[in-house]
Amino acid sequence: MLRKAVWATLGAVLITFAAAPVADVAWVEERDTQTRSLLGSYLAGRLARSARDSDQAAKFYENALSKDPENELILERAFRLEAVTGNWSRAVRLAEDVIADEPSHQIARFLLAVQAFKNANYKGAEAHFVAASKGALPELTSNLSLAWTRLAQGDTNGALEQLAKMKKADWSLFYQHYHKGLIADVGGKKKTARSAFSDAFASRPRTLRIAEAYARHASNAGNAKLAKQVLTKHIGKSNGHPIAVTLLKDIQAGKKAPLLVSNAQQGLAEVFYAIGDALAGEDSTDVGLIYLRIALSLKPDFPLAYLAIGETYDRLDQFDAAIEAYKKVPETSPIRKNVQIRKAYALNSMEKVDEAKALLVSLAEQSADDVRIYDALGSILRSRQRYEEAEKYYGKAIGLIKKPKERHWSLYYARGVCREQLKNWKNAESDLKMALKLNPNQPLVLNYLGYSWVDQGINLKQAMNYIRKAVKLKPDDGYFVDSLGWAHYRLGDYKSAAKYLERAVELRPEDPVINDHLGDAYWRVNRFLEAKYQWSQALTLEPEPEDEKVIKQKLVDGLKDAASKKAMADKVTPLPSGSSN
Repeated sequence: MLRKAVWATLGAVLITFAAAPVADVAWVEERDTQTRSLLGSYLAGRLARSARDSDQAAKFYENALSKDPENELILERAFRLEAVTGNWSRAVRLAEDVIADEPSHQIARFLLAVQAFKNANYKGAEAHFVAASKGALPELTSNLSLAWTRLAQGDTNGALEQLAKMKKADWSLFYQHYHKGLIADVGGKKKTARSAFSDAFASRPRTLRIAEAYARHASNAGNAKLAKQVLTKHIGKSNGHPIAVTLLKDIQAGKKAPLLVSNAQQGLAEVFYAIGDALAGEDSTDVGLIYLRIALSLKPDFPLAYLAIGETYDRLDQFDAAIEAYKKVPETSPIRKNVQIRKAYALNSMEKVDEAKALLVSLAEQSADDVRIYDALGSILRSRQRYEEAEKYYGKAIGLIKKPKERHWSLYYARGVCREQLKNWKNAESDLKMALKLNPNQPLVLNYLGYSWVDQGINLKQAMNYIRKAVKLKPDDGYFVDSLGWAHYRLGDYKSAAKYLERAVELRPEDPVINDHLGDAYWRVNRFLEAKYQWSQALTLEPEPEDEKVIKQKLVDGLKDAASKKAMADKVTPLPSGSSN
């Protein structure tokens, strides 16, 4: 059989393909165009999947599956990719084949259950949901979905009874309370809804969806006072999500808010959105994306689901796909500005810096009082070492803050970095101190201010305390450990400096400055060969031009001072390169 021949040779062929870059899909595609082989399509699909190009991977697996339709491995991978990309017509067809081979396949079961639900085949949906309930998270998804399926059949009591059967696990209890509130609201049981929302909000006041649902319930029931209290508390405990802020303004203006969920299909969308959003932010990216796609199939006008998909693709460095998701968020949505800001960051990552800047400048013209826009402008331009422009935009952001709070430390820190790079140390120091005042335990600020003082030879005792604190807070950060090593160096404790700088190089071997620092420390403890090795290593890591010139000179002359000259004259024998203290 062809399949057996393919798998018999697959290992050897994979070794050959591994020699090519993982993302070099074009080469494989060209080869596959010539051969049209099962193996070529399968390998091209694997490479495309490794490169996180789900669309191309789906096409390759589809071609491979057409050549060997009974292959369970290719079938399962083809199904997942079609589901990840939201190609439902094909994903549903493949899901039927998947469960024929693997009846307990949870994702296929969920997809078929939702399809049956949308077609009002509620008994079929229930059967699929029950079959997919093995395991803690699938069981949660299944039980919540079954409750909404009962509601879709007009059985509110049955839906609530389904929720009551669920295990009372601490990690999932708020999901139960939240969906109990939603179901009771749609079913007309207002007292039950209020009690459930109150319980959910008490355990998770920072969760946007819970706060929004509770506030909408209260407003819709005519209790604007409670709605305002809920939103005010939520906003006070978070950074003020645009959806919550907009809803509060509407209620304050006397508007009666509609319920968050008005029917069972929207409720089922909430199940898959919430769990999908959580999974996509962890290690189960594909499953999370599939859940989010399922939510959108149930509720196409779901801005938060598009945002979650876009942010997931951002984390995967699939910026084109992220931007496509962001485009689906309507201009009328309260999160539209958030999405545009995310889009600007994606454009910056695609090396389209000026396009990103233009987008944000245009956004600022429409919303001149939005700190987030100027912060994004500053961050993007600072990442491109355009410090003068960045400082200006950070200044505009800070100028909009009436009373700085702890969360604003990052603005002062970022502007301080820009000013330090622009050689405006007086104002840089002032910003860094302000950042530290707002957040005294922020290791980034402790390290940067401490390192800057050490580098200038001032406030050395306090600088050491700051750097030690930063290292204690983040002991595995190579930059912080480097600062501690360099502080010891500047204080003349070269032995300690070498110890910490060796550790810093272990943590950040790719950094030219840290390698250069270690070279200096080695030279001071008379380990001359190792010093020159570290300086040579630093040169291979593309240091800044001014640093490169200095390092090259050190390779010729070493460190020119009386102590070094005496050590060399005394012919102190250095340790061989690579040896330990």
